[in-house]
Amino acid sequence: MAKLYRITLSDQERDRLLTLIKSGTHPARTLSRARILLLACEGKRDSDIAQVLHVGISTVERTRKRFVEGGLEGALFEKPRPGKAPKLTPKQEARLVAVACSDPPEGRTRWTLRLLSQHLVELEVVDAISRECVRRTLKKTCSNPGRSSNGAFLKPVPNSSFGWRQS
Repeated sequence: MAKLYRITLSDQERDRLLTLIKSGTHPARTLSRARILLLACEGKRDSDIAQVLHVGISTVERTRKRFVEGGLEGALFEKPRPGKAPKLTPKQEARLVAVACSDPPEGRTRWTLRLLSQHLVELEVVDAISRECVRRTLKKTCSNPGRSSNGAFLKPVPNSSFGWRQS
């Protein structure tokens, strides 16, 4: 059966792939794809390439297809993935951290995640927010509503016994 996606590399492309493999500073997927292209150009069968490189046959087929349709760059590197849009804008995150660093409500000794989420809705910073979203945001900014001092950022201190200080 004739291959639908034949790999023919120019001398420049072959040299680039060999240099890429020899440098060893690229992600494993990129190196694996480079090896697939080199072996495919030599006329090896997909099953043989998959066995030698310890990848699936579909990976070899997909790499061939990506090379024919998108060139060398398209075969070696993945397109950026859009991901899910963040629930909070940077301005909303800053407001959350500011509230978490402020004094807790009267009658409370500290902010809880539930209190913070309710307070952000009351302040109309957001329409709705889960406790988990509040927790992830505070974790990302190194802020903790349960600590006695809620500094949002910690900086490393050289030659310190603990290595961190609050700013």
